[in-house]
Amino acid sequence: MNRVMLIGRLTAKPELKYTGSNIPYTRFSIAVNRPFSNNEGGRDADFINIVAWRKQAETICNFFDKGNQIAIEGRLQTGSYDDKDGNKRYTVDVTLDTFHFIESKANRTNAGSDASPYDYQNANYSAPSNDVSIEEDPFADFGDSVSIDDNFLD
Repeated sequence: MNRVMLIGRLTAKPELKYTGSNIPYTRFSIAVNRPFSNNEGGRDADFINIVAWRKQAETICNFFDKGNQIAIEGRLQTGSYDDKDGNKRYTVDVTLDTFHFIESKANRTNAGSDASPYDYQNANYSAPSNDVSIEEDPFADFGDSVSIDDNFLD
C-alpha cells in the first residue's frame, strides 16, 4: 500500500505549468509540523514536495496562496535524473490524488494572524463560509472539503 495523508501550509504561491502535451500541473511544497518539540522547545517542520495534475492543479493555483492550509491525500513517487554535472539525483514527491480545503476563504487570507505560518495544530479548522459567491469560490456549498478524483475529470 502506498498512501500518504498530510495537513500543512503552502510554502509559496503555486504556479500552473503545462507539459509538452498541454496537460496542466503544479509542483509546490507544504510545511508539516512535527508532533513534538525540539531541544529548544520549538517545533520543527518537514517540507514535503507535492505534484498535482489537471483540474486539481488549476483549482489549487486559483484558490491557494502562500501560508494557506491544505489537506493532501496521495501516494509517494520516486524518481531520478542527472544534474548538469552528470551526478545522479533522486527525488521523492507526493503525487496528489485528492485535496481538501481546511480553512474558510476569510481564514485563508488571514492565515498567519493567530498561528505561526507552519503551525497547523493550532489553526482554525472551520468549514468554508457560505457567504462566498459561486463566482469567487465554486466549492462554497460543498461543506468542509472537496475531493476531486482524476478519473472523474477525464
